[in-house]
Formats: sequence, C-alpha cells, structure tokens
Amino acid sequence: MGESAPELVIISGMSGAGRSTAAKCLEDLGWFVVDNLPPALIPTMVDLGARSQGAVPRIGVVVDVRGRKFFDDLLTSLDELEKRGVRLRVVFLESSDDALVRRFESVRRPHPLQAADRIVDGIERERDLLRELRGEADLVIDTSDLNVHQLRAKLDAAFADHDEPELRATVMSFGFKYGLPVDADLVVDCRFLPNPHWVPELRARTGTDPDVAGYVFEQPGANEFLDGYTELLRIITEGYRREGKRYMTLAVGCTGGKHRSVAMSERLTKRLIADGVETVLVHRDMGRE
Repeated sequence: MGESAPELVIISGMSGAGRSTAAKCLEDLGWFVVDNLPPALIPTMVDLGARSQGAVPRIGVVVDVRGRKFFDDLLTSLDELEKRGVRLRVVFLESSDDALVRRFESVRRPHPLQAADRIVDGIERERDLLRELRGEADLVIDTSDLNVHQLRAKLDAAFADHDEPELRATVMSFGFKYGLPVDADLVVDCRFLPNPHWVPELRARTGTDPDVAGYVFEQPGANEFLDGYTELLRIITEGYRREGKRYMTLAVGCTGGKHRSVAMSERLTKRLIADGVETVLVHRDMGRE
C-alpha cells in the first residue's frame, strides 16, 4: 500500500489563517485538493488515489472545524494511514488573535465557533480544539504578518515538485520584546550575553556587522554556547530525521532582535548547513528599532 498510495498533505489550522490560499497553492502545483472532507473518509480517498494507476499521485485535504462532529476522527485516521505506510504530512496554519480578529471584522463574518459570543471566544474554542493537531504538525506557518504572496512562496518552497531534502530548517532571530515566534519548534535565549546596545560605537549596527559579531563572541560563554548547542542540534536533527519530521524552526532571541540573536543565528545557520541541513535564515525584527 505504501508504494502505490498517493502522497498526502493535510491542511488545517485556525480559521482565517489562510487555509483557502494554501489549498489553491497546492492545486496550482498539481495536487488534487479536497476541501472539508470528513476525516473518517480520508483513508477512502487515499485508497481511491492508489487505484488511479498514478493519475492522482498527490492529494491535499483541507480539514477544519466546519467538520465539527467529524473532527475527532482526524487523529485516528492519520494514525491508520501512517501504519499503512502512506507518506503523510500535516501543515498547520497559525495566526495571532489580533490578526484573526482583524480578518474576520474586515469581511464582516462570524467565526465558525463564535455562536452568540465574541470573535475572540470562537478563536479560543478553536485553539483548544486544534491544540493536539498543532502539536503533531510537520510544518507550522505563522501567517500573522504574511501577505498572500508570501504564504504562497512558503508553500511553494515546501511542496513544489523538486527533490526534497531530508530536513529543512529555518533559523529566525527575534526580539523578546516583540513576542515569541509562534511557529518556533526550538527557542534559544541569548540574553545571557552582554548587550552591544550599551556600547556606543556598536549601538546603531546589527549582528551582521563583523565588529558586533566579534564583540558578541568575545564574551565569556558565547563560543561554548555555540559549540554546545551545535552538538545538541545534531542530536535533535537526527531524531527528527528518524521520526520523519521534515521541517524545523529554530528561534534565536535577544532583547530587541538586533545584535546578539542576529550574530548567534548567523553562526548557527552556518553550522547547520555544514551538517547537511538545508537552512534558511530570517531576521524577523532587525530594523524595527
């Protein structure tokens, strides 16, 4: 079954976070996409794809809270498919409460779980319902600050028809004062290092500047932390590979996301690439000050 079954991607996540855009993107990439299929019927859809003699090699299924009473069947169906050897990935689209409220208010539509309450009440209920699925997701995408084109670019990078690496990582520097990245799998805190912000000649520069990076890594514990965390990442990435996890987001933080986290994330990215992990580097908050 595993050899002839189509590749399967489950698209889920918060209402208003971009599921429709994700589904359209997969369709444009040649996937057969089914919207709001009851989870109990997903194995049947995979069986039909397997009998298509290669005509339906890739299936995307959008599952959301509109399924209501069917939603509890989802994890059971996914477990059954994994035992049958089906190549399966789960994409979870996340977004902040503020962004979701703005989106629902802009289209003047109620949240599916809002009932007679506020939009934020519906969002809270949905988060509770989806919490376990989010924890099982292979790829979590935070769309709070993404436009449609940026979301499509992320999905295209993940699902376009090209040779896929065993593991793809995103290293993201950030500032704690701007909030934790909600799509982070791992979080590193660099605030134990002295802040270059208090060095007048370095304050206006960023961690990409050689003088700032030199200052950061001259501090006691900086290189030891880099070496130690590199070893820890090797253990983690090998475990991810064994478990079939294909995506990892490592968030590296300092106070403002300008100096220490940027310098550390640059070095960690080079270490991951040297270890054979395809890695993208993003400086989320650099330039916000």
